[in-house]
Amino acid sequence: MATAEGVSLIPIVAAIIGIGVVSQVLSDRFQIPSVVFLIVAGIALGPEVLGVVNPDVFGGALSDIVGLSVAIIVFEGAFHLRAEKLREAPAATLRLVTVGAAMALVGTAVAVHFLLGAAWLVAFLIGALLVATGPTVIAPILEVVPVRDRVEAALETEGIVNDVTAAIIAVVVFEAILAQEAGARVVVSLFAERLGIGILVGVVVAAIVYYLLRYVDLSPGNAPQNARLLALAGALVAYGAANAIATEAGIAAVATAGIILGNLDVPYEEDIEEFKGDITLLVLSFVFIALAALLQFSTLIQLGIAGVAVVVAVAVVIRPLLVFVSCLGGRFTRDEKIFMSFVGPRGIIPASVATLFAIELRAQGLTGTADLLVGTVFLVILMTVVFEGGFARQIAEYLDVIPMRVLVIGGGQVGRALAERLEDRGENVVLIEQDIETVETARNAGFTVHHGDGTDTDVLRSAGAEKVKVVVAATGDDDVNLLVAQLSNSKFAPETLLARVNNPSNVEAFEELGVRTISTTLATAQALDNYIERPAMMNWMSEIGRSGDVQEVELTADELIGMTIDEISDEMPVGVLIALVARDGDARVPPDDFTVEYGDRVTVIGEREDVREAMAVVHPDS
Repeated sequence: MATAEGVSLIPIVAAIIGIGVVSQVLSDRFQIPSVVFLIVAGIALGPEVLGVVNPDVFGGALSDIVGLSVAIIVFEGAFHLRAEKLREAPAATLRLVTVGAAMALVGTAVAVHFLLGAAWLVAFLIGALLVATGPTVIAPILEVVPVRDRVEAALETEGIVNDVTAAIIAVVVFEAILAQEAGARVVVSLFAERLGIGILVGVVVAAIVYYLLRYVDLSPGNAPQNARLLALAGALVAYGAANAIATEAGIAAVATAGIILGNLDVPYEEDIEEFKGDITLLVLSFVFIALAALLQFSTLIQLGIAGVAVVVAVAVVIRPLLVFVSCLGGRFTRDEKIFMSFVGPRGIIPASVATLFAIELRAQGLTGTADLLVGTVFLVILMTVVFEGGFARQIAEYLDVIPMRVLVIGGGQVGRALAERLEDRGENVVLIEQDIETVETARNAGFTVHHGDGTDTDVLRSAGAEKVKVVVAATGDDDVNLLVAQLSNSKFAPETLLARVNNPSNVEAFEELGVRTISTTLATAQALDNYIERPAMMNWMSEIGRSGDVQEVELTADELIGMTIDEISDEMPVGVLIALVARDGDARVPPDDFTVEYGDRVTVIGEREDVREAMAVVHPDS
């Protein structure tokens, strides 16, 4: 296969895919989203640096390649969008993709019009493209920044939905520019037509694929492989069929098909997910590198300070404003809102669609408009991906929005009470419960609940058992709790495994597995005894997680090593006490002259906010 210039495409494509895989490896190694490495690699391969990839190397096929690649990427993101996840922050999610998207569109258009002097239709075209955050840039960030599920669900949903609406609105505005029609009725009509066609085609394709997966014999020996290929074919057919009917309706069709199939009980779902993830990695690498290689520095330089001002307006003014407005009255903390405000990088949809529009605008003789479009869109993409994507983990750590992930099996009163206390301290808790009434009760109380049998390995895995630090078996049935402990220990190996034991005679069976146990009978008796003998302490302990707090943390601060407890106390917030120091499994109340060592487990007690400050002193990376 040769390019229009007679150069073989095979080594170029192979190099792009190879660099994409290396970028993913570097992403895992340095905990930086892979898109940062991809966009840097694209610029390096482009005409501005090495000149390996240029606008002519793919001939006229680039737009088609990009289109099919985007179809796969959007389908994979939509396939992971579960209805259960949407329930975690429904109001905020809905506002992000409606009110928030409208604010992004209008705000960006106003900034482009006044700062860059663009005509209103061109400004709204750029604004429409920059509405899209997109799963292609959000997903890699969330891979290395494990935020709470509600934050992840809101950002993922925003990315998937806004990719679709942004592409369709942009196409409508673009056609209005070419036809010189700016009437609101025309724009709304075109938008509704493309969205409707896309949804209809997506529903039909999803129904056909579901029927084939569910009821047609896919050949038992090769069934998983055939299921994977069928899902891939469905994505491409949905995109191609819808686009054949109306331009850019394909993105809506692919998203619709992906969401429907992802929420149905389809066979070989895990095989399909793994396969689609690998394919997405390859096409994402190809598209990002290929489009970044088309970037010309001269186009960016022409924008000057005004272009940078547009980026600042989009990322530092408009984005935080729309996030805080969309999340009003929700369960998001202030720091979570700030994190969401600074994690809105733009990605594939704006880059690919802007490139396609620029080609057609130049063909129409509108070179200045094409340069303004491409320059502005790529400048925003470049700066938001590099700064927001590259520093996402550091931002999350500074804001302390990366929680300890805890899985609680049992959504009854004990499980919910534990989840409430943990979430009050900012931890990320997922409940697993089989009884549907209990599930609804917990969800109505605002908890994240996974409906299923906690003794099923697949249910544990789908609830995130592979990523949690702590698993708590808190049902009222000791047999269930014992089986949960066995499965969790053998399949997922969490750092901490706790179990509620209802019958004290069963404690030994749990301890033989190395499971820490809480006997409800003994715990109740001990609590009653404490209230009799130590009422003041118990009254204060009942406020733990609300006003007071007790935390155990590993000592890693270099400046504290070798210091005495008396010296360390001077570094602590007023009112915080070092209650215990554990070393080599031996815990003791330390005297003032006790010298600490690296790795000691220090227990601090005091007011909630003061304890958090003390934890940061003892363990700066906490």
